[in-house]
Amino acid sequence: MDPSRSGAGCPASRIAAEFDPFGDAYQEDPAALLAAARAEEPVFYSPELDHWVVTRYRDVKEFFRDTKRFSASNALEPITPLGEKARARLAEYDFAPGPVLVNEDEPVHMRRRKRLAPPLAAEEVAKLEGRIRDLVSSYVDAFVARGTADLIDDLLWEVPAIVGLLVCGVPDEDIDRARHYTIKMGMFTWGKPTEEHQVEIADQVGQWWRLSGQLVDRLKREGGQGWVPTAIDVHRDDPELVDDNHLQNMMMSGLVAAHETTTNATANALRFLLSQRDSWEELCADPALIPNAVEECLRFRASVQCWRRKALVDVEVEGVTIPAGSRVLLVIGSGNHDETVFDNPQELDIHRPNAKRHLAFGMGAHACIGAPLARLEMRIILEELTRRLPHMRLVDGQDFGYLHNASFHGPRHLRVEWEPADNPVDA
Repeated sequence: MDPSRSGAGCPASRIAAEFDPFGDAYQEDPAALLAAARAEEPVFYSPELDHWVVTRYRDVKEFFRDTKRFSASNALEPITPLGEKARARLAEYDFAPGPVLVNEDEPVHMRRRKRLAPPLAAEEVAKLEGRIRDLVSSYVDAFVARGTADLIDDLLWEVPAIVGLLVCGVPDEDIDRARHYTIKMGMFTWGKPTEEHQVEIADQVGQWWRLSGQLVDRLKREGGQGWVPTAIDVHRDDPELVDDNHLQNMMMSGLVAAHETTTNATANALRFLLSQRDSWEELCADPALIPNAVEECLRFRASVQCWRRKALVDVEVEGVTIPAGSRVLLVIGSGNHDETVFDNPQELDIHRPNAKRHLAFGMGAHACIGAPLARLEMRIILEELTRRLPHMRLVDGQDFGYLHNASFHGPRHLRVEWEPADNPVDA
């Protein structure tokens, strides 16, 4: 810890001392844990993390939008520094993380984004609707007559992985092989794993890094359509703007972003909609309500609870000076529950008029480039499940098993049950 750029040396307040983004209370309800901070100490230094923590909507939004005072360069750094053994294991795979869209600064960021964004534009993503719906239907067919399912294992882990690979441009015959390497990066970037667990995670990261390079090489040879093939075209046209390392990082990080975050966002939505039976039944009766319900679920329990920036200059926020060079934790989940922006934010309201003001996809120049795809997948999955399993209910007393990490937020299990004889649509 470097006292010159942090709050080390200042006595920690009660709120700062009790803040534990790896603990049970945070996993169950991050926004509730930070309610007192939003009201009394909206910016505080966490000695546990060596980060300044920002909790109010307006401040999180400002950090996202101001690219002159705040750098995105630390967005993908492990929040728990890697030990020597984990670093050595990554080196065995020649792992070479480099800047991608989420952790690079101007002026190169916007130059790259403009060249790489077209395949993920809403009008392009919309062309995948039929294929995604067929995919979702085929997975539902496999369990709809069974009467029980774990929606994570049986649907939500698989479908976004396959869609992510399709969008990245991975050929169909490689999808089945590649999706088994789409490991959970949440613990690598956002967790507090033991040294042994770090080595295990590093090995998985290394395997996916190696396969990502192989997939890029194949696309270079054989061509294709999608996000990475488009980037390969840019690489050939302007190799300084998009080099080989950038392509490999794109394949690796792009799929993780398209996969795990969408899995978690949809799982969170289903957990809370099924817990609030009136809302679920409204959606079953009127599918036109689903798009706004998606936005409200993203606000209510985002799959990415926080993100990071680095202060480039001394910055005063809410009367607190964050020194230049400091690392900053922007708690999106807390901002999405800011009482000054959202009425009764602790309530899931599928009719909320300003639900789309949420911060789940970031803001400004670094707003999530994959947001149209995530929205489309969530809408289709909700449409198909409300149509085919309106009588589905959560299994009582289950442990949702949230992974203990600071940001990537979603249940590991989501067990449901229903009476197959009451199914309105056959498999």
